[in-house]
Amino acid sequence: MTKLAFLESAAKRRSQYALGKASPLSQDEVTQLIQNAVRHSPSAFNSQSSRVVILYGAQSEKFWDIVKEELRKIVPADKFESTDKRLSGFAAGVGTVLFYEDQDVVKELQEKFAIYAENFPIWSEQSSGMAQYAVWTALADAGIGASLQHYNPVADAAVTAEWGLPSQWKLRAQMPFGSNEGPVKEASFIDDAQRFRVFG
Repeated sequence: MTKLAFLESAAKRRSQYALGKASPLSQDEVTQLIQNAVRHSPSAFNSQSSRVVILYGAQSEKFWDIVKEELRKIVPADKFESTDKRLSGFAAGVGTVLFYEDQDVVKELQEKFAIYAENFPIWSEQSSGMAQYAVWTALADAGIGASLQHYNPVADAAVTAEWGLPSQWKLRAQMPFGSNEGPVKEASFIDDAQRFRVFG
């Protein structure tokens, strides 16, 4: 049986924490790849609520410096060394993708389709997750390492102010990316019997 190309690409997606700046693609190519991945990600009612900020080089490093300073305020000093090292590793890559959801879009849908109002925030989160997965898989397929991080809402206000982002954009995840500078951990899977039920 021939493997589907999509599943082959999906199998390449792993968390890579050893990042470098030697990207196999140009900045323009990476930008187009990310844009296409998000553009073709599904969303409830075709809401297209996902918003993305792509930071390269010094801008990406600035983002992780902001996160570091915000965490310094709440992480005990004797625990901060490991946090500092982890964040510096994220900053060592080519760039960072910030994934947002536009809350104005969510509110408009809640008003327009009141019967589904309580579901739109959930569907927005699902849309964001699919966009994140699409970008991560596309990067992996291009030979670019990445991982998915969640330092929101710790640095949200500072990041919004630094880059002049709309206040209705809600930060959901961050994805540092770059060249693969180390091995990635092999995936492990629970038994299929725990996860699947097939009938018919």
